[in-house]
Amino acid sequence: MHILDRFRDPEIGRALLERVAALADQARERLGRPPVFMEVCGTHTVAISKAGLRGLLDGKLELRSGPGCPVCVTDYGDIDTMVAFGRLPGVTVGTFGDMVRVPGSRTSLEREKARGADIRVFYSPADAVRWAQDNPDRQLVFLGVGFETTAPTIALSVAQAQALGLKNYTVFSANKVVPPALHALLADPEAQLDGFILPGHVSAIIGRRVYDFIAEDYGLPSVISGFETLDIVDALYGLLKQVLAGEARVENGYTRVVKEEGNPRAQAMLDRCFEIDDVSWRGFGVIPGSGLQWKPEYRDFDARARFAPEVAEPRIPKGCRCGDLLKGKLTPRECKLFATACTPTDPVGPCMVSSEGACAAYYQYERRSS
Repeated sequence: MHILDRFRDPEIGRALLERVAALADQARERLGRPPVFMEVCGTHTVAISKAGLRGLLDGKLELRSGPGCPVCVTDYGDIDTMVAFGRLPGVTVGTFGDMVRVPGSRTSLEREKARGADIRVFYSPADAVRWAQDNPDRQLVFLGVGFETTAPTIALSVAQAQALGLKNYTVFSANKVVPPALHALLADPEAQLDGFILPGHVSAIIGRRVYDFIAEDYGLPSVISGFETLDIVDALYGLLKQVLAGEARVENGYTRVVKEEGNPRAQAMLDRCFEIDDVSWRGFGVIPGSGLQWKPEYRDFDARARFAPEVAEPRIPKGCRCGDLLKGKLTPRECKLFATACTPTDPVGPCMVSSEGACAAYYQYERRSS
């Protein structure tokens, strides 16, 4: 039997879902309202929508999406800066595919490409380094977007470029780290959460113990989850048991991947190349200690320092509620623009663009139930 077969067994799934529903009824009676849990991972958001878990548990508990999509939390000013790189002569902008269509204040990388900018999609930073090697006559600015999951590979690309002596490879770091965002969420007096489904990918890098503050400082339960449907249902079961017992701890429900101490080699690469900075998140503003910027010894590969593009003051589109959605204050269906003025073909905000965005997930899998 393959290790994942038991996480895809429909009989086990039905039985576990019934137990979750029963516990949710008990928790709702105790709290006087349905318990509210937030997933902090875009892949979890998509998996929940695709499996129909919100509909199956409707009225018993609420699942809210948080700041788990790195493209979605990238602020307007950073996107405008990315666009500005594409307008510089002799510069090629390299990016992951999700960022191409994300609207900035006035335009997007996709629109700039249509106007003649050299915008290229790379599947990995290593591919971008190879391209820079093969095209020494072009300056390649790679857009570093992601959390602790992708940041080590971006750091490694700069270390490789340095070892190769490349003079035409730089990175604009919009990389962020997750724990400070959780602090910001929990410090918001309007936050009404009863627990977290914590990200599996990020946790594989940073480990379990870094989340202990959620229980110790804020008294909330949380469970690190994998991405199979039964992983997520099991995480809900664990959260509900803690709520009913009046307990708060960080459980690791993804032990086949996530270790207590995380991935030391990936952490070492982050420590080698990056220093912590205060950066702005969409919907949150500046979160202290939440960004990754290049250490002085890698400043030659810092695109912002090398090119210093001029960027106008950002403009926020009227009616876009991505910021509130990322803080769990509403669902996509509660946004007046959802599926009307904002669609995948004509998006207003990044939550409708990214493959990990909540609006995109709702639009694809849950729109008919609205």
